[in-house]
Amino acid sequence: MHRLRIVLSLLLAMCPVAVASAQQPPNPPSQQAAPVAATVAQPAVTPSSPPNAPSNVPDAGSMPQPESLLIGPGDLLRITFVRESELDQRIRVLDSGDIVLALAGTVSVRGLTPAQAAARIAGAYRSGQFLLHPEVSVFVEEYATETVTILGQVTHPGNFPLAAPRSLIDVLSLAGGLTDIADRHIVIERKPVAPGAQPERIRAFLSNHAEDALNANVLVRPGDTVVVPKAGIVYVLGDVAHPGGYVMQNDSQLTVLQAIALAAGASKTASEKRVRLVRNIDGLTHSLDLPLRDMERGRAPDVPLQANDILYVPFSLAKNISLGIANITAAASSALIYATR
Repeated sequence: MHRLRIVLSLLLAMCPVAVASAQQPPNPPSQQAAPVAATVAQPAVTPSSPPNAPSNVPDAGSMPQPESLLIGPGDLLRITFVRESELDQRIRVLDSGDIVLALAGTVSVRGLTPAQAAARIAGAYRSGQFLLHPEVSVFVEEYATETVTILGQVTHPGNFPLAAPRSLIDVLSLAGGLTDIADRHIVIERKPVAPGAQPERIRAFLSNHAEDALNANVLVRPGDTVVVPKAGIVYVLGDVAHPGGYVMQNDSQLTVLQAIALAAGASKTASEKRVRLVRNIDGLTHSLDLPLRDMERGRAPDVPLQANDILYVPFSLAKNISLGIANITAAASSALIYATR
């Protein structure tokens, strides 16, 4: 009994300590060690680039423009070597587009820029183990193709020097400009760069309007051939003041009323109720009557003409002259051609 009391006394003495331990607050946050979890939860944030930061991508306007003058047959090249002056050479390009170098042999340079040709020549000396680190420069002393050929309806056709690309209107001025019967649809033939390739043909239109002609972005390069064809002709026959053939100068376009106006109009004895249009289509001659009076008064649309069309303004009943299609065509073949200005 005495021992039981001692045990109970000891248990009662220990209870406050247990309760105090249970009521003691946990360690403050500053004493909790969890650095790894914090680092994982908060990844490093990298600052983003400002919106106006410069970019490494080159602007389109700052991109280098390709060379327009390429090496071709007949060009005279001066090839120099750094620290190897005994290998310096002056070589003319063969018709095949090749050059024959000392030690390195034959190298094709046709259609290359001087920088590309220098790289190819250096590669030939390197691959042939003649030089370990060749430094080559190429200079074109004389371009054999720095001329342009202008043919057709120009004042002075022929060959003209052209050292760099120029606009079409500038090149035509070298030949004295267009003649009065020149067509505005011009063909430019460009020599091929690759051997055996077909020449490139570019069709350009030179407007009668000054601003449109100056704004045309067609460039003619050295070695090109410019052909200016003859403009189409429309024949105006019958009872008009000046019958004959008239050039389609207005941007190669002409209408019925414009053609009759070029012929100084219909005579007082003409029958203006209709005008006969004779046109050759695929070798067959077709005739069509058009209401001239209605077109003059705006009641009928003006009809565009084509090259070699024939307009016949009939005489009035007072003169009573009638012509068939065959007679009209024969008269057109013998009519005088008036160059309008």
